[in-house]
Amino acid sequence: MKIKVYLEPSEDGGYTVIVPSLPGCISEGDTREEAIKNIKEAIELYLESVEDDVLTVSGAEELELAI
Repeated sequence: MKIKVYLEPSEDGGYTVIVPSLPGCISEGDTREEAIKNIKEAIELYLESVEDDVLTVSGAEELELAI
């Protein structure tokens, strides 16, 4: 999976990374590499929680669609 993120230098040093397609999914790091590593983890956790929410819906059926 590929997802677009925006990496920007922070005023206080380090970097902030946001994921526009995942509201509230933001991370930071002291270096560019650390910020990227941290946002990857944040994305995984974000998607895990969304998946868990969907699976708790009574009668939900999981489908995979090719688009």
